[in-house]
Amino acid sequence: MTHPLPVPLDVRLMNLTATLLLLGFMLLALVTGGRWLAHHPVFAIRGIAVLGDISHTSALTLRAQVAPQLKGTFLTVDLHAVRQAFEGLPWVRRAVVQREFPNRLRVILQEHQAVAYWGEEGESTLVNSYGEVFEANLGEVEQDELPKLAGPVELSAEVLAMHRALQPLFEALDLPIERLVLSGRGNWQATLASGARLELGSGEVAEVTARARQFLGTVTQVAAHHGRKLDALEGADLRYGQGYALRLRGVSTVATDRKN
Repeated sequence: MTHPLPVPLDVRLMNLTATLLLLGFMLLALVTGGRWLAHHPVFAIRGIAVLGDISHTSALTLRAQVAPQLKGTFLTVDLHAVRQAFEGLPWVRRAVVQREFPNRLRVILQEHQAVAYWGEEGESTLVNSYGEVFEANLGEVEQDELPKLAGPVELSAEVLAMHRALQPLFEALDLPIERLVLSGRGNWQATLASGARLELGSGEVAEVTARARQFLGTVTQVAAHHGRKLDALEGADLRYGQGYALRLRGVSTVATDRKN
């Protein structure tokens, strides 16, 4: 019985080299073919379907604004960049971007829902229902008589939460809050629709609303005691430990729990 002769080392090296070269050429062909296919005109983006909340603008306008920013084909376009492009447009809060084979994009939008103005008078900033500040054309605001909020922008959600807690209390006495401000030192100030200005002090929602309830529960009686109605209210300071200071038209007084 004869045994096969061992393959010489140089032959084995040549075979290994040939195999590696073949695999390398195949990989290169796949990469080249993949790149060619990815950039083939058949995969050029032919359309963008815009769905969801688009009440403040049209799908046609949105597509026209974003289309020049698109780079690549259906297979190579950066969906994250497309999402950022849509979210950079006025009124757009969130965008979800998906591919629709073979050459279209599908975009689902969520718009900001304006619930208040933000900042100083004349600024083009608003607060949405999530307490987020955004910029938009104020002329496109559909709601009438939105409240005005202000404070450190990073605390916009807290300012909105405080307004939502206080507004029903004041509206019950027909004293709606027109403007609520959180100062840099953490003090709350409210301006009523009548023009009266209230110093509400500092603290979280529970603390401030407790002081507001104390004030609203007695202010009508205090005003009547001085021969005035609530429309004579000019201002109040609720930062007293056991009461509040009240300014009525032609009257200045301090009301305490013991007296009322």
